[in-house]
Amino acid sequence: MSHRKIVAILRGLTPDEAEPVGAALVTAGITLIEVPLNSPEPCESIARLARGLGGEAVIGAGTVLHPDEVARVAAAGGRLVVSPDTNPEVIAATRAAGLLSYPGVMTPSEAFAAIRAGATGLKLFPGSLVGPAGLRALRAVLPPGTEVLAVGGAEPGNFAEWHAAGADGFGIGTALFRPGMSAAEVGQAATAIVSRYDAVFA
Repeated sequence: MSHRKIVAILRGLTPDEAEPVGAALVTAGITLIEVPLNSPEPCESIARLARGLGGEAVIGAGTVLHPDEVARVAAAGGRLVVSPDTNPEVIAATRAAGLLSYPGVMTPSEAFAAIRAGATGLKLFPGSLVGPAGLRALRAVLPPGTEVLAVGGAEPGNFAEWHAAGADGFGIGTALFRPGMSAAEVGQAATAIVSRYDAVFA
């Protein structure tokens, strides 16, 4: 499995699209896949992805806001829980279920609350508001080794700037997938993003 820290955010994905889109991502080299829970039948999409690609990719859910949603994700075969906010109860439920926890943070207070609650890593969101300069300042106080993914404002054109500021990787949404895109189109977009990522993180 690839060690690239690129999370594909498939907001709006339908269950029928799940496997072909997921396969296109994996073929391109993206093996972290998130289906936001405000997508159509998200747990069915997660289940199909987990059954078809679980040995090649880490599948999970985004926009997870409540602890009871963690159980639904786990039951569907998901292994990754991503949230837009820092909710210690969601983090605790995620870790208790043995899943990876990436809560959304924007401030030092949220970042340290997430770390103390047991988060696997941090989703810096919205990245466009914090910017690489904000991440650089945050890195000065975060514990060494804290994983930070920039989401919302990270795209191939600024990967290098984010990386220089201390980003370990990225969550990529509409640049990778929009409802109605074919699996081939997703694959083409993913290939371009992976190429840029590899050039920056080599």
